[in-house]
Amino acid sequence: MSAVLETSIPGIPKRQGKVRDVYDFGDTLLIVATDRISAFDWILPTGIPDKGRILTQLSLFWFDRINCAHHLISTDPTDLALPAGTEIEPLLGRSMVVKKTKVLPVECIVRGYVSGSGWVDYQETGIVSGVQLPPGLQESEQLPEPIFTPSTKADEGHDMPISFEQVCELLGEETSNTLREKSLAIYSEAAKYARSKGIILADTKFEFGVLDSGEIILIDEVLTPDSSRFWPENDYEIGRSQLSFDKQYVREWLLTTTWDRNSPPPELPEDIAQNTRAKYLEAYEILSGKKFVG
Repeated sequence: MSAVLETSIPGIPKRQGKVRDVYDFGDTLLIVATDRISAFDWILPTGIPDKGRILTQLSLFWFDRINCAHHLISTDPTDLALPAGTEIEPLLGRSMVVKKTKVLPVECIVRGYVSGSGWVDYQETGIVSGVQLPPGLQESEQLPEPIFTPSTKADEGHDMPISFEQVCELLGEETSNTLREKSLAIYSEAAKYARSKGIILADTKFEFGVLDSGEIILIDEVLTPDSSRFWPENDYEIGRSQLSFDKQYVREWLLTTTWDRNSPPPELPEDIAQNTRAKYLEAYEILSGKKFVG
């Protein structure tokens, strides 16, 4: 089982992110989720087989389910006028043909629990992205209500937390209110559904874009283990970090190595890659109720 680390479409402009290859077809984009995986802001040399297909199929499940206008047009790359010589097979099952938008430069993060960087900030100041939280919360504790904790969008390195007031300064009050309302509504809907499947949606991030008509729509991936913190409900316990359906195996293994995080990262052992694949797969199958077909 091999991983797809890169795709190629001759003659089509391409932008490469940490995981996705994005091709510009004029009025539309082709987003291809590869099997690349990143950790500590580095793309690792080892891919996770089927990761891109799993992420894409989970996004498709959510796009069909949630009540929000989005950018998805098709999942068939051959709907586009692909140039002669394009290798189709690596694109199948991992592609989304989408509407082109003006991407809003804010990561729309919603937190229902205090964890991760939010927990670090809370311990230091009691505040997460400008939101004052109640005193005495423990790690991984559910918040009284979900909070909107946006950040900047960085092409490289870390996104930086910003307050809602800073978002208003950047985008204007009307657009900012729309982003907050949409983000909180999608989170609440998804968290309720995930809980019915025995999974806690601790936090997630969304991206939005603006169509030429002025409509703000949901873009990029949505509610996947790469953009969300999913916890198994049957293992949940307040006061500690939680098991999660994501690249936890990868991060934990890297922390046991001598890698300094300032030089190219090492290859992953086969068992770490396979355990990581299994976690992504488990999240997809529990949430979608379907068996994964690669």
